[in-house]
Amino acid sequence: MAHKKQNDHIFPLQINELEKIIKNKLENNADEDLLFSIYEHQGKKIALFGISYVVDTDKMLNSLLAPLLSRTTAWTTDSLLNDIPLNGGSTTDSLEDILDDLIFGTVYVYIEEDMKIVSYPLMKEEKRGLEKSETESVVVGPQLSFTESLSTNLNVLRQLLPSKDLVLEKMIVGKDIPREVRLVYMKSVANDADVNTMRQRIQQLDVDEIEDTTAMMQYLEDSTTDVFPQFVLTELPTHVSYVVKEGKIAVLTENSPNSFIGPSTFFSFFESTEDIYMRWNGASALRLLRMLSIALALLLTPMYVAIVTYQYELIPTALIVSIGQSRAAVPLPPIMEAILIELMIELLREAGARLPTKVGQTMGIVGGIVLGQAAVEAGLTSNILIIVVAVSALASFTTPNYLIGTSLRIIRFPMILLAGIYGLIGVMFGVCLLLIHLLRTKSLGRPYLSPIYPLRLQDFNEVFFHSLPSRSSKRATMYRPKDRTRYSKKEAMRKRDIEE
Repeated sequence: MAHKKQNDHIFPLQINELEKIIKNKLENNADEDLLFSIYEHQGKKIALFGISYVVDTDKMLNSLLAPLLSRTTAWTTDSLLNDIPLNGGSTTDSLEDILDDLIFGTVYVYIEEDMKIVSYPLMKEEKRGLEKSETESVVVGPQLSFTESLSTNLNVLRQLLPSKDLVLEKMIVGKDIPREVRLVYMKSVANDADVNTMRQRIQQLDVDEIEDTTAMMQYLEDSTTDVFPQFVLTELPTHVSYVVKEGKIAVLTENSPNSFIGPSTFFSFFESTEDIYMRWNGASALRLLRMLSIALALLLTPMYVAIVTYQYELIPTALIVSIGQSRAAVPLPPIMEAILIELMIELLREAGARLPTKVGQTMGIVGGIVLGQAAVEAGLTSNILIIVVAVSALASFTTPNYLIGTSLRIIRFPMILLAGIYGLIGVMFGVCLLLIHLLRTKSLGRPYLSPIYPLRLQDFNEVFFHSLPSRSSKRATMYRPKDRTRYSKKEAMRKRDIEE
């Protein structure tokens, strides 16, 4: 909000003078958007004004104007503040404050020749209701997703976590367009150092505005140039409630249907919310399948290029004939062939994502079949490479988080180039560079590859598979929670008969 000027105090004055000043300051918006009404009672004039498209007119008419006009006693500033059934009423004598708050839905009531003006925040909120998640598909468990209304999101979290230990810390970010930000954590569980680090990074943001949670997340990451995301982005309240109980910190912002969570590890992006609601054996199998899909999505196409180009002696004898026949009519070298088909898959994927849902699905299926068959018949690629690229694309789709899937898609192209130039040695060189980079990466100051580095064997059951309920009485140590105990294992294991 702007600083007050020396000549900012304009009261007392006539109502027609106030109307002229407000309209002059608002310039082009005055005639069309400013609601300025004048009423008279017991020899006193009163003005009520606000901007039409940001004010909740029903609340203004029923809760403010109706009680105001039905009064039988004289109007005074104190009586307005005490008798009008609205919260948030206050007074000001600053023209700059009036102009600043008008655009945020504040309605002003001025009694002629008074020294101050009364204000009420009556902003109209246009928000969609609670709906099913579109970007994070959940087979088992609650389907509800966040909305653009921060108050609605906080209400949902309070219902999921009805605990006095839950902290919803409020902050304001943005100089020109301030937005409300909430820091969500469990006071008795979350590590104080992590909370302080996240709070400090948010408070030090010196930006005009925060467009969305995803935009703010990029400002707060340890390395803003890294191809890997360092915070998990989610639109599921159940995901936020679960990780907060584990000692992590979530951040929500006004006008954003997403929340980001930190500190996060590389393996956090492959944990699905539905793992919580599935039986331990099924959830563990699916989680291990997602881990395997990382290797397939990243290495399958580069390995094909390297082996076909340089290390063809590794191909079984029965298979090498099929590959030779398939590639006999292809004029392109394997590296160009692979990059061409990978680019085609990426174009189909992006086109399907941008088109309307029904058209996008048709485009992805029909376009993939038609283009793939046409490329084979035209001699631009082989049947086997089509299968390899298709399996690689399917493996990248298994990641529950869209951001990490995008990162793997980007890295796959340099890996193909290394495979085409240096063969398997190039692939191993790329893998080593990737591991070195991941070892150096941090999320909120915590190691990105934990619990592999630093090695914490006791946390493997929280990362690589979903452990039995009887063996999950302790929280993971890699996030350094203040309270590691979820429940008493001894009491939970005691079996009691009904007669007892």
